[in-house]
Amino acid sequence: MTDELSLVRMEFDELSLLLRKIFIRHGASDFVADILATNCAGCERDGALSHGIFRMPGYVASLKTGWVDGQANAEVNIVSPSFIRIDARNGFAQPALVAAAKAIDEAIERTGVAIVAIRNSHHFSALWPDVEPFALKGLVAISFVNGLANVVPHGGHTAVFGTNPIAFATPVAGAEPLVVDQATSVMANGEVRLHALDDRALPPGTGVDSSGNATTNPHAVLAGGALNTFGGYKGSSIALMVELLAGALTGGQLSFENDFGSCVGAQTPKAGQLLIVIDPDRGGTTGFSQRAAFLCNRLIEAGQDRLPGARRHKNRHTALTQGISLTKKAIADLQQMATDNAIQAP
Repeated sequence: MTDELSLVRMEFDELSLLLRKIFIRHGASDFVADILATNCAGCERDGALSHGIFRMPGYVASLKTGWVDGQANAEVNIVSPSFIRIDARNGFAQPALVAAAKAIDEAIERTGVAIVAIRNSHHFSALWPDVEPFALKGLVAISFVNGLANVVPHGGHTAVFGTNPIAFATPVAGAEPLVVDQATSVMANGEVRLHALDDRALPPGTGVDSSGNATTNPHAVLAGGALNTFGGYKGSSIALMVELLAGALTGGQLSFENDFGSCVGAQTPKAGQLLIVIDPDRGGTTGFSQRAAFLCNRLIEAGQDRLPGARRHKNRHTALTQGISLTKKAIADLQQMATDNAIQAP
């Protein structure tokens, strides 16, 4: 192993601070930088590498080209006791969600349900960080995001959907929350990019090339090709549902309406997001988290080797006790981004 590829350990707070410097250096406000840096460092800490520091060049490119506004202040509108609309104003989705935190808490207190529709937002991270905090408070949360058209409908040859992930989180008595985050495509786009970096073939059935022909070449999928939905027509139907809920119901864009225009190199998809948060105690029953634990235990007894999210929690524990493993080259690249080619915040 060359010296630049040797591993070193970095504390979570140390990595977050470095990422924060990068975001601020390239035009993000302090508020936005704090949220995105914590989010990105959290993905790296938990082993969600396709949404960790691997994404930083994409964040920087989108900020530098003006494709996304790193200074945006979201507009939060309460349109009914349970329904909240957010215009992210071409900013990132996570700060927009934080801006609505008080309104969400108040909606749940009033009615037991909060529905949050975010439009004009850029979501470039994993989806589980958006829902896990609610489960930690004893709530159930589910979210849908659409994005950049890079997935063909079942039997199709041209990309229409984004990877259109779904995430949900629920409290579990005596355990960490159960958190599921999955794309409706066979593979997340970030995973395809990691395969391309390593020149590794994709599993058969993952995607098509620019002519609509099946391919296992990650470069062909990225160069005008597209991914398939998981589960054939069933996954395609779920991707369609996400497109309608996240792209249309929110008042946002559909995935195939994304157009980077003159912002060459930008990567963050301008998307929509729908979030639904439910207080289970309002459902006419008690002991919901105990019922969730009962079900999870039965899954393990039935032979399932681990619950969704268990690997993330294990990685998180290791990282928080031993530090986050990064190559020297990765750290050097981040330090370079923190100092080079800066743009001035407006």
